[in-house]
Amino acid sequence: HKLAKAISDMGFYEFKRQLEYKSSLFGNWISSVDRWFPSSKTCSNCGNKKEELKLSERVYHCGKCGFKIDRDLNAAINIEREGIRLLA
Repeated sequence: HKLAKAISDMGFYEFKRQLEYKSSLFGNWISSVDRWFPSSKTCSNCGNKKEELKLSERVYHCGKCGFKIDRDLNAAINIEREGIRLLA
């Protein structure tokens, strides 16, 4: 809650700037994934993309391979993989 308020107060540009500064200071890297990348709609197991996914669906269920996973965890895995792909 406090972190969200601090980010809200300073704005995302300043947050991103500080994040980039700190990551370079400690030898880490940051990759920016496209805002419209379908991270929630893509199966992290087989790569199948759903055409529609309601916000109320909290568990991702792939119709192609039958994989079930928490929607946010699925999106996080996809974002991580896309970020690594962009850096390669």
